[in-house]
Amino acid sequence: MSFSDKSASWRARIGTIIPVSNTTNEIEYNRMKPDGVTVHFTRVPLESNPATNDFAGMLDQAGQAAKELSAAGADVIAYGCTSGSMACPADRLLGAMEAASGRPVFSTAGAILEALAALGVKRVAMATPYIDATNEKEKAYIERHGFGVTKIAGLGLGGSLEKIQKISRVSPSDAFDHVLSVDSDDADAVLICCTDFGTADILQPLENELGKPVLSSNSASFWAALRRSGIDEKLSGYGRLLAAH
Repeated sequence: MSFSDKSASWRARIGTIIPVSNTTNEIEYNRMKPDGVTVHFTRVPLESNPATNDFAGMLDQAGQAAKELSAAGADVIAYGCTSGSMACPADRLLGAMEAASGRPVFSTAGAILEALAALGVKRVAMATPYIDATNEKEKAYIERHGFGVTKIAGLGLGGSLEKIQKISRVSPSDAFDHVLSVDSDDADAVLICCTDFGTADILQPLENELGKPVLSSNSASFWAALRRSGIDEKLSGYGRLLAAH
């Protein structure tokens, strides 16, 4: 008989909290994961405006979800929603998750900032599937943390569950063309926002075409999860963030 005597998650278990509508994050994490790493997910309700009740509902849901992932043995837990984690104050969101789970935690928003810093980016072009109102909030978040935004554009998806569900159905070729249209000469990198926007397979082709780093909400989050788990392995095929940092 020939088989490995190691468990599937002998290196790390990565837990991620995602919105109920998200179907892409699981696919991309499973595609990118190296041997010995497993990924585990739980979902929380969509909140169109989590600030309405001072984020009380969002924080309660995040805490409960983090507790569930802790019970699953996650070594690190991510809040895997770009717009949600950019909206809620980081200390409150991460504090609720950590208090409930007792595990290391981070958010997609924080991972993006860390990734931009690791890449040495000063100015970024942002491609999203969102509506303009969401884009303005995310642009303000990036600028508030010291990065310039040269251009931002979305695909007008959002505002209703029906439109949100279309985000994961945007074809790779359409996403590729969208990202190309958003790039600008004065951008050091291109950031693709939204964990439900499927772009893992086009990150490297986009970098080859543009000659600059291209990262996504999911590539930044998975990179942050690996590094927090003590895994420094470099992964090829998903852009220079995972290949070189």
